[in-house]
Amino acid sequence: MTAALARHALEPRVGMRLLQAVIVFGLATPVFGLSHLIWLSILALAILGAADTVSMVIRISLVQLATPDEMRGRVGAVNFLFVNASYQLGEFESGLTAAMFGAMPAVVLGGLGTITVALLWMKLFSTLRKVQRLE
Repeated sequence: MTAALARHALEPRVGMRLLQAVIVFGLATPVFGLSHLIWLSILALAILGAADTVSMVIRISLVQLATPDEMRGRVGAVNFLFVNASYQLGEFESGLTAAMFGAMPAVVLGGLGTITVALLWMKLFSTLRKVQRLE
């Protein structure tokens, strides 16, 4: 996916593409969780990884490009802290959900939760949805 992104611009409608990538990530997650076929599981993981790459490239680019030069170091540090804390919090939540309901239901719920949050963000953060370019 990074090779494709290096050759093809994500613009216009980059904000919507970010949210769409998160939804694709959320859709591929339950497919992986419910799959009993190795080829389908690998395909779901490939799609999941590609969608995550698109969303991360857009998010990182927006933070860097939208932050004034004099604030970039501090904003980058805070962003790094929140992103890494959210990974660990997500891992804790996933482990807790898997312990309560089992691994497969936890994966499916995680994917459905991701889709729900992305759809909510589309509605609540229309400014993000309307971003056209990485500037």
